[in-house]
Amino acid sequence: MEPLTSSTVCACGSATPYDACCGPLHRNERQPSGVEELMRSRYSAYAVGALDHLFRTWHPRTRPDDLTPDAGLVWTGLEVIRSEQGPSAGSVEFRAHWSVRGQTGVLHEHSRFELRAGRWVYVEAVEG
Repeated sequence: MEPLTSSTVCACGSATPYDACCGPLHRNERQPSGVEELMRSRYSAYAVGALDHLFRTWHPRTRPDDLTPDAGLVWTGLEVIRSEQGPSAGSVEFRAHWSVRGQTGVLHEHSRFELRAGRWVYVEAVEG
């Protein structure tokens, strides 16, 4: 991972500098406004190693005990396919591209989110 600077383009795919995009979310300076912004911030948290943000934004019922990523895993791009949001639940379908030790791949996921105590949290990946 390259060092983050105030002008580093955010990994979430927004073409906005990190400090004006997901940086404030990772530093807990503000909360995501909806499920797509939360999903993008979670992707970029994986990309930059902001594991505390992942922990804070994962529903405690489904959050794993260990969030340590695979050594050498690099997240290389994000495509949001579809996002739906209601008053207390939502979902995002996306493709997250990765590489590790010379291999590349794509994680295609439908993520489910809930509003919990006024904050959006990731609940789980769902089929279909």
